[in-house]
Amino acid sequence: MTLTIHYRDDMVPADAPGNYSKSPSKPRRFLEFLRTTPLWPHIDLQDTFSPLTRDDLLLAHKPAYVDAFLAGTQPRCESNGLVWSPAFRDSVLLTNACLLSAITAAVDNPTQVTMAPVSGFHHAQPSGGSGYCTFSGQVIAALKLYRERGLRGAWVDLDGHFGNSIEDSREFAPDLDAAIAPGLNINPSGSHGGYLADLTAKLAALKQAVLSGNVEYVAFAHGADSHEWDQLGYQCSTAEWLQAAELVYWMLAEVRKVRPLPVTVALFGGYRDDHPESVLGLHAMDVAVCLRRLCGVDLNYQAEVRPRA
Repeated sequence: MTLTIHYRDDMVPADAPGNYSKSPSKPRRFLEFLRTTPLWPHIDLQDTFSPLTRDDLLLAHKPAYVDAFLAGTQPRCESNGLVWSPAFRDSVLLTNACLLSAITAAVDNPTQVTMAPVSGFHHAQPSGGSGYCTFSGQVIAALKLYRERGLRGAWVDLDGHFGNSIEDSREFAPDLDAAIAPGLNINPSGSHGGYLADLTAKLAALKQAVLSGNVEYVAFAHGADSHEWDQLGYQCSTAEWLQAAELVYWMLAEVRKVRPLPVTVALFGGYRDDHPESVLGLHAMDVAVCLRRLCGVDLNYQAEVRPRA
């Protein structure tokens, strides 16, 4: 079995001068990195998705913010430290659509594992962007799947920073409590052994929610900024970061032995000016664990992750 990555070349704009976050270019850089690894023959690409529409954005955001961003008027996304341009606007619409496309494809074919190689969602709020996140693709996808299909999901968010967009959107969209129930937006706390223990406990609760039929798909984002050598991270050593991946994919594999479970993977954060390849290498090693646990492909792949300079 292969991993299907949803990706379009035109969803990546040229790097804008002055952007601290390199998230807009991360999908392209990650695909280029994967092509150099033995993982690539086990990857399929899917590019038949369209940008999100204004109506899609309005599911999770207020009209004044949506219209300002689309038109390039204030307030846009400068609060994120990201430089607005028509190309950046178009990229945002496509990266959010990429996440929706990948989750929808997994739902349509639960035996297939999908990936959206994107980030920039989980800090956005109904009235504006925050923390390099412009729109909450998580909330948009969850609400569309719930309102159109009645599907309930869960997020395992191992980014180094709390994924607040889901929690901060519950009052704005009350049926989000049904789409992603409280407690099913998983963000482990602590560091090192405490982080892994908290993740283990929360995964046990998620497993029971899936087996009881209260969760019908799972999305997993393993942010590289939970690695202790990341510029913005501290939680895990390399071994612990990989153990976290093992815990998540092992649990998902155990559930999939019992019932079909749609699974989608995303990237989320990671910041290394001194050696950006360490970020991409961590994400690639996560893909290797995914392939081994969920797709039956064991390549024993190891990437270089350098100590921070």
